[in-house]
Amino acid sequence: MRRTKLLAAVALVLGSAGTARGALTIDLSYAQGSPNYSRFLAWVDQAVAGNPGYAFSATDAVTAYRLTNQTQPQYANLAIAMVESQVTAAETAMANHQRPEIAGDSYLHVGSMLRDVALVYDWCNPLLSTSQKTRWAAYADQAIFNVWNPSQASWGGTAFPWSGWSVNNPGNNYHYSFLQATMYWAFAANRTSWITFLESQKLPALVAYFQGLPGGGSLEGTGYGVSLGRLFELYRVWKDCRGVDLADDSTHLADSIDYWIHATVPALDRYAPIGDLARESYPWLFDYHRNLVLQARSMTGAAAPQRARAAWWLHQISVDEMQHGFNVRDDLLPAGTTQTMPSALDYHSTGVGALFARTSWQPNALWISFVAGPYVESHAHQDQGAFNLFAGDWLAVTENIWTHSGIEQGTPIHNTLRFRTGANTVPQGESTSAMTVSRNGDVLHVAANLAPAYAASGVVSSWQRTLDFSPMGLVVDDVYTTSGGTTATFQVNVPVQPIVQGSTIAAGALRIVPEVPAVPTITLVDWHAQDPSEFNSGWKVELGGGSGHYRVRLEIAAQLFVNGFESGSTSAWSGSAP
Repeated sequence: MRRTKLLAAVALVLGSAGTARGALTIDLSYAQGSPNYSRFLAWVDQAVAGNPGYAFSATDAVTAYRLTNQTQPQYANLAIAMVESQVTAAETAMANHQRPEIAGDSYLHVGSMLRDVALVYDWCNPLLSTSQKTRWAAYADQAIFNVWNPSQASWGGTAFPWSGWSVNNPGNNYHYSFLQATMYWAFAANRTSWITFLESQKLPALVAYFQGLPGGGSLEGTGYGVSLGRLFELYRVWKDCRGVDLADDSTHLADSIDYWIHATVPALDRYAPIGDLARESYPWLFDYHRNLVLQARSMTGAAAPQRARAAWWLHQISVDEMQHGFNVRDDLLPAGTTQTMPSALDYHSTGVGALFARTSWQPNALWISFVAGPYVESHAHQDQGAFNLFAGDWLAVTENIWTHSGIEQGTPIHNTLRFRTGANTVPQGESTSAMTVSRNGDVLHVAANLAPAYAASGVVSSWQRTLDFSPMGLVVDDVYTTSGGTTATFQVNVPVQPIVQGSTIAAGALRIVPEVPAVPTITLVDWHAQDPSEFNSGWKVELGGGSGHYRVRLEIAAQLFVNGFESGSTSAWSGSAP
């Protein structure tokens, strides 16, 4: 099966690696006696009995082995069998001059697959044969070499170069998978060269990158941004194995706790839909969001206020425990008992350019998200200047959440100005917009310079958007200049069919009231009719006729207040802006 060629290739690359064993000294003491301990073992026992659940992993099995003080050989046997199957399949692929599964999708899954190999290699090492140790090591070493040396990548003596996507981008979710594979295997097999590589090259670049993202979150948005949970796991591994706390080198990890608390809508079951939402278009909170905050909390100092706020969020959100078996291992991390309810009503993550605000911390509060910042990642959207509104349910929200794919990135599907030259939409380009945020009583004022998003267009020379957000709704004011016959359309995407009522457009509980121009052209777009295969539902209100200026009020229907929308409030708009 070409094992000899594989071993020879790795020996030439790394020198004689042998079958040295390292020390993945990951602290699992937090799990002992926890409420979720029995639940996790039941998940593993189900697999031992021959009925593994979806996405059950060797990491699950070997963690159970470790948690039970290596007294339950059935866990070790299952873990070993699973890794042996992974390596054998790779050897078979190589014998047929093919790439193994681990190389698929630009090595996206190399992290989780080699974590399986590394943990079992280390924690079950005395139970492995000499042949297994040698073969597993050859496979893992080759995979990691291929990741960081894409033009020289090979399998079984056959060249398989690849693109090297994101090997040098600490802000991309693929990068965390590459780091995970390298870190776990370096410690498990005592690969000092890879430890030095991480220590001298990759981790300094990672730290520097996140020092530049104050306020937490990810430039990939809130969909792919959950990959930060994997990154924070690596912080734990590095601290446990190397004694260095990478989270201490910036505020990003602790800030990300507050980012996610504020990015969660008041109903505590959904989150701000920013960027690609490929896993699930509709932004329900999921196990991955819970894991991200669990990981972040575990690395936050006991005295840090974010730690107690993280505990509050973890106990209050709709996902109060992992909903899927393949994630129950993550629930071994404690959610904490000391809880502090947040008090700040707004949060501006200056690093990623995201703002979240609400009128109270009651479940029926009015909530807004807004984007104005760096647009540099492939999973980010052309949503600079876009807002979402929520009160009990979505009032105005990106059409992307109603799509089949969840990756509609263009300006037409966001609540922003859309510039057009003739019939062609002017796209936003990679850039960095900016916003300032101030508060005057219960009114939050936001001023955003969004011209950079169109700097490359040659036809949009300026665009300033200001927002005034209060318990009574939102006022949006746009001032812009264009040339070359370029026009601007003010657009609001809504979940229900809008109805034009004189100069007002009603969309469920939302009232859209144009002020400048006072009598715009109004177009209603049925997204499903545009492309039934992609757009499941949703509508858009387009206001045209602006000449360098739009001003629009978005009011909340008075009936919501009558029904107790804002507890204790009697102030519904009656025609005057805040």
